[in-house]
Order: sequence, then C-alpha cells, then structure tokens
Amino acid sequence: MKTSYVSNLAVQNAMRSTIALGQLELIKLQQEVTTGKYADAGAALGATSSRSVSLKNELERLASLKETNAIVKQRLSASQSALETMRKAAEQINTTLIATLGNDDTTRLNIAKTDINGALSSFVAAANIQFNGEFLMSGINTDIKPLAEYNATSLAKASFVTARDDYMDANGIATMKDFTVAQMNDFITTKIEPMYTGSQWDTDWSQASDQNIMSRISANEVVQSTTNTNTMGVRKFALAAVLSIELLGEDLSSDVRTAVNMASQNYVQQSSTGIIETSSTLGISEARLKKADTSIDAQKKLVQLHITDIEGVDVYEASTRMNALLTQIETSYTLTSRLQQMSLINFL
Repeated sequence: MKTSYVSNLAVQNAMRSTIALGQLELIKLQQEVTTGKYADAGAALGATSSRSVSLKNELERLASLKETNAIVKQRLSASQSALETMRKAAEQINTTLIATLGNDDTTRLNIAKTDINGALSSFVAAANIQFNGEFLMSGINTDIKPLAEYNATSLAKASFVTARDDYMDANGIATMKDFTVAQMNDFITTKIEPMYTGSQWDTDWSQASDQNIMSRISANEVVQSTTNTNTMGVRKFALAAVLSIELLGEDLSSDVRTAVNMASQNYVQQSSTGIIETSSTLGISEARLKKADTSIDAQKKLVQLHITDIEGVDVYEASTRMNALLTQIETSYTLTSRLQQMSLINFL
C-alpha cells in the first residue's frame, strides 16, 4: 500500500480558482437580476441570437425614425406659425383697404400706405423664416432666402415703374389723373397681374423652388413638410400690397382710386384663401405625423416585448442561484482561511 501527500498550498490555490470563477459568475448573475436579461445573450442563446440582433436593429430603426419625426414636427410647427403671421398681415391690409375705400384724404391715404408697408414687411419676414439654419419656405432650396424685400431699389419696384410708364406711353396717358376706370382695370389685369402670376415672379420676388421637401415619417409613408413662396397665396399678397402702395396715394380720380382699392381687396382676399389652403395642407401632414408616431410607439413596444421574450431570464431563479453562489463563495473564503492557518509548527 502506497500513500501520497497533497500540500495545503495546492488546496489553497484550488480554492482561489474556485472563488475567482464564482466571483465572475456572481457578476453575471447580479447583472441578470438587475436587468432581467442574459448577461451574455450570444453565449446563452447561440444560433437564436441572430433573431435578437435583427429585432434590436429594427428597434434602432424605429427610434431613429421617431427622432427624425420630431424634427419634422418642429419644422411643420414653425411653418404653421409663419403662415399664421402671413395670414394676419393679409387681414391687416384688407382692413386698411376697407377703411380707406372712397377716401381721398391725402393724410389718411399716407397712413394707409404706411400700414400696408408694415404688413408687407411682416409678411416678407415671416416668409423668410429659418429653422436649424434652413429657410422653411424655399422648397428644396433651403440655403437660399426665398422672398425679396420691396423697397426703392428692388427689382419688383423697377418692374412696376417700367410697366406703368410703358402702359401710359402706349395708351397716350399723360398723367395719373388721366387714367380712366377701364384703363386702370386693364392696366392691373393685363400688365401687373401677369408679372405676379407668371415667370417674372421668379425674377423679381422669389428664389424658392416649386418642389417642397418631402419627409419619410414611417416605413411606407411620406408627407410634405415645407412649403414655398411660389404659391398663389404669396403671389396675390405681394400683388395686392404693391398695387396699394404704388397707386392708392397717387393723384387719381376718386372712381379710379376706388377701382384700385377694390382690385387690391380682391387680390388680398384671394391671398388669404391661398394661405389657409397651404396651412391646411401642412395641417394634414401634422395629423399624419401624429398617427405615424403613435404607430411607431406601438411597434417599439411590440419589438421590445419580443426582445425581452428572447433575452429575458427568470429573475427569481437567477436570484436563487446568486444567493447559493454567495453562500458557496463565503464557504470557500472560510476554508481558505483555515487552510492558511494550517502549519506543522502547530503540531510540534
């Protein structure tokens, strides 16, 4: 019969190895108890982990879509605010025109001209609104200021003066006082209006694109998220404002001034209608965006539920295993301590 010895050092090292492994396992179990998921999903799931990865990618895609939708929402909200300012400017001009209808008093007409100039400036400022460094009413030309200002040096001013002088020369009209109602109506409808409804608008006033920005708000849905300054609502406002500014205060007969006033009212009312239609279009986009966000939230919850089903652990079981492991580690500590105290000196 042969016996062999086992040193206490070897036993201590074995205990240390057991404790180290136990501590690593304990960290994993603590994480699983806290998160309710596998600490190492790849190792735990094996081939099934590919499904988990796919679901997580889908969750990230939905989260990214929700973030971009938040930007679209802000863009639409800012556009609606600008359109509301523009609509109020149109109402201001209409109110001023109604108040001066049939009035030939120079002082009153000058006050009206100042009011209309102010409304036009407010309108142009709203049309040139920016969001995150982009012009909202430039269509896809977001880096270009869409609407020009109207002043003494503007192209629109020069075009009006040229059109007026050419018309007067062609029709033998010596002074503004010599305009008849028929001639004024003809001048407005055949000379001035085409400048605002036709291609000259792009030269004198607008640098915006007719093509608006379209934003994807869900996997299969795209909405219009901006507008532009080439819509009839904007064109007719500018037309009404310029006619009022340039003609109401001129030395016209009372009947001709009334004709100018009525024509300007007609254009500004068309402008209000056009602006409301544009606002309604963006309003539809806002409603669709809200529904899309609701749908995305529901999809995120469903995907997250599937991920939890795949990666989820039994927290109670993990907690039980963790407590058992803690007990095991404590026992190992105790045994290691006792082994360290073993010495032949104690038996001599």
